[in-house]
Amino acid sequence: MPRYTSPLPSNLTDAQRVVYDTIAGGPRASTPLVPVVDDDGRLLGPFGLMTIVPSIGDAVQGVGAAIRFRGTLAALVRETAILTVAAHFRCDFEWFAHRAAGADAGLDGDQLEAIRTAAPADLPPDAAHARAVVQAILRRGRLDDADYARAVEAFGETGLAELVWLSGYYSMLAMALGTFDPAVPDVVQGQFDGSP
Repeated sequence: MPRYTSPLPSNLTDAQRVVYDTIAGGPRASTPLVPVVDDDGRLLGPFGLMTIVPSIGDAVQGVGAAIRFRGTLAALVRETAILTVAAHFRCDFEWFAHRAAGADAGLDGDQLEAIRTAAPADLPPDAAHARAVVQAILRRGRLDDADYARAVEAFGETGLAELVWLSGYYSMLAMALGTFDPAVPDVVQGQFDGSP
């Protein structure tokens, strides 16, 4: 049983409605590859959790919107990094939500499966660099000097900053999802069944 079920749109408070409208009607609504509402209009996954404390949830969703829609990272790099975080936390919803976006950005089925299972992967160079940077950040909470130099060479200081913020944002979402275990469609469940 889920621990949390997102409220129906008709049951939202005024403060929750602001968060809902920003998420369901903002730039996320124009990108159907990453679903934000279910068939009843409830916010899915981490988006519904953002209505629990609307003042904080609105700030959190703003960070996510900036990362996805106002950043400088190429879609392939961004989606590889997001999927790397999802795989690290074995986060079913984030994997489900970004798998199609990763494929649309250029990752093939074998590459997606390698990211999902944390196996070695034959990725395009920028995607491979992004995956290595994010894995290092997630494992150690920092980059050593050599990793930092390689990351700046590959992405510039701006791109590296975006990868750091992305890693933290999607880690936060994975932890929130793991804590509140919100109701999600059945198709979301089991993205990591059978993987190491």
